[in-house]
Order: sequence, then C-alpha cells, then structure tokens
Amino acid sequence: MEPKRIREGYLVKRGSMFNTWKPMWVVLLEDGVEFYKKKSDNSPKGMIPLKGSTLTSPCQDFGKKMFVFKITTTKQQDHFFQAAFLEERDGWVRDIKKAVKCIEGGQKFARRSTRRSIRLPETTDLGALYLSMKDTEKGVKELNLEKDKKIFNHCFTGNCVIDWLVSNKSVRNRQEGLVIASSLLNEGYLQPAGDLSKYAVDGTAENPFLDNPDAFYYFPDSGFFCEENSSDDDVILKEEFRGVVIKQGCLLKQGHRRKNWKVRKFILREDPAYLHYYDPAGGEDPLGAIRLRGCVVTSVESNPDGKKGEEENLFEIITADEVHYFLQAATPKERTEWIKAIQVAFRTGK
Repeated sequence: MEPKRIREGYLVKRGSMFNTWKPMWVVLLEDGVEFYKKKSDNSPKGMIPLKGSTLTSPCQDFGKKMFVFKITTTKQQDHFFQAAFLEERDGWVRDIKKAVKCIEGGQKFARRSTRRSIRLPETTDLGALYLSMKDTEKGVKELNLEKDKKIFNHCFTGNCVIDWLVSNKSVRNRQEGLVIASSLLNEGYLQPAGDLSKYAVDGTAENPFLDNPDAFYYFPDSGFFCEENSSDDDVILKEEFRGVVIKQGCLLKQGHRRKNWKVRKFILREDPAYLHYYDPAGGEDPLGAIRLRGCVVTSVESNPDGKKGEEENLFEIITADEVHYFLQAATPKERTEWIKAIQVAFRTGK
C-alpha cells in the first residue's frame, strides 16, 4: 500500500551540491518528503525521510530570502525549502511537524477540527494572531506613510501595532505587547521598513520591535514598496504595485518564444488590476506584468499548441492588447480559484 499523500505543490528547493535554488514539485507523504523536477514525472528526484527529522521555521540563513524552512535529517543533512508566501510556508511546516510526530507515536496522520476555543490558550498562537491583524476590517490598518522624502506604501507604525494588541485584548499592557510584537517580528510575520526599525532589528536591544510612531513595519505579503522622489516614468511604473495583493502562488507559464513551460511565482493585485510574475528562486523585481483591465480569462481544455500531452488544468488570459498568456494550475480547484480571483480583480480594479 502506497503512503498517503498529505500535501503537494510547488516549492523552491536549495540544491545539495551546487547550492542553487530551483522550483520543485514537492509531495509530503506520511513517512517522508519527495521532490520532483516536474509534476508529471513518475519518479522523484529525491526523498527525505522524516523519522527523527527536525524542522526550523523561519530559517533565516539566507538573508533576504523569505518564507524558508529547513528539514534536518537524523544524518544531519539539511534540506532548505522556500514557499511563495507566509501562509503557504506555515501550512507545510505544520503538516510536516505533525507527520514527524505521528511517526514517533506510531499513529496515522489525520487532520482534526481547527475550531478554536473562545478562551486564549496559555501560549499565544502567533499564526492566528497574524491573520487577525491582517483582517481588512478589524485588523491593523495599512497606510502610505512619508518619512525622509520617501513614501512607504502598505505599512503601519510600531505604536499602532501595540495599540491594536492592547485594544484587541491580545495583551494586558504595552510591555507585554512589545514581547508579542517582537515574537511576530522574529518569526517573520512582521517586517521592518525604514532605517529606524531596521536598526532596532539588527541591534542588541532587548526588544527588537519599537513602540514608536516613527518606526515602520509591514506584513510580508502585503505588496509593500518604498518610493523616493522620482521621475514621472518611475511613478507610472510603481503605480502597478499600489494595488492590494489578493492572491499569490506558483503556476506554470508558457513562454511566448520557445513555448516551453516554467514555474513562476504570481502575485495578483487589484486597483489597479495587475498580475506580476517572478522567478520563484529569487529576485525582487518581476519578470513581467499582465495588465488585467479589459482582459478575458477562461479555462482551456487542450494544449495551446494543439498537441495532446501532459498539460492539464490550463487557463488562458487574453489582454486588451490581444496578448495571449497560457498558465497551468496544479489542480482543477486551483485553476478555478485563480480564474475567479482574476475576474474579481479586473472587474473591481482599474
């Protein structure tokens, strides 16, 4: 009997020999983690046994690389994976930890109800707190703040975070709020923006988080960017990134010239409605952008080249300029979710 598949999807993995980062199709089984060069491959490129393994998350061994976690086997071999966004990383880490625990206890992996008690647990759930902070109505309000002739978009101040924690009754006082906010910062749920908050993180202070109106922070997947006084062309370019991020993740994209398929990280923004795509292995600047205003998006049931092959779960975006983009999701459900999200973005955005 084959081991049960618990979770699967695209992650970026660091190579063990050449230390390069490449997107892989990763499958979490009850007893190990398999990784494939392509989703359609029949045999894995490698397998990581989970018995006795330990997890490190967040893994901050690689500077600017975000959403990285590390699996260390009993033979002290380190395997590094990078997710596309925070919730995705936390989902993988949560399931891998549970799989390891089930192996140790001789139990079968089974998901339990996620219903939470009204009373706060003794140990604060930082993941749940982060989701509450991101709530568009009741969470911490994201603002565009100006300091030192720079505009920080989609961020908030340190004292606003502590105010929210106290008013939301997540903490009893501001000192306790500093401890919780520092933990959120250390775990990657918050990121520093601006010199003041970055100096505090890099320094030796007891609390790396500052309860200060001049210290700026942002959520790691909020669409944050900083702009200085610049030319009109730069302002037009940055206008693409002003929209709120409503969906992100990895998809396969067909190239326009060679017609080959490559994994890309996509970030969907609305108002203005843009779909940016990036090299999932790194790079802050997008490889390209699809303007969604006036576009058409629809599912495709066959290979755009007219060939019958491995391609499934395809969908197509046709822009107002009649440029065709062919994308492939991992599952029918994921394809439907992307199509619906893109439709919402171009109907409500500019």
